[in-house]
Amino acid sequence: MESLFELAMPWWEFVLRACVVYVAILVMVRMSGKRSVAQTTPFDMILLVLLGTAVQNSLIGEDVSLLGGLLLAATLVSLNHIVGVVTARRLRVHNLVEGVPVLLARNGVVLDAVLRRENVSPADFDEAMRRAGLRDHAEIECAWLETDGRVNLLKRRDAAP
Repeated sequence: MESLFELAMPWWEFVLRACVVYVAILVMVRMSGKRSVAQTTPFDMILLVLLGTAVQNSLIGEDVSLLGGLLLAATLVSLNHIVGVVTARRLRVHNLVEGVPVLLARNGVVLDAVLRRENVSPADFDEAMRRAGLRDHAEIECAWLETDGRVNLLKRRDAAP
């Protein structure tokens, strides 16, 4: 029972490990694109589970104590809260962590190179057009890939109803 509260390493090493892993995962997730949770595919879900398993030892090391797990959880939740507060108050940090919307089309011209770079398939773009009630690219004034992965389209004012 005593081993539940005996740490296998100093408390500050748990905090340091959690900070390093949190930042590394945050960078990797940001680099992976703008797919939202609602758009998660089975492959994305598998990646998330495997990612958690892969970093487990980086976080916990050889420690199996209850106290070590709670310390890690508290550190990760605290880091997430701090990132939320800072991104709400600092635009530069927000743009770095959350990203910025990306223009995908303007005045009926779809920017195919941008679609490819942002991993938006033509089928996904067409689906967003249908949801917006648009039938043809010529009806698009602007289309953006939002930071949450949604594609928003604005209909041209001069387009026929």
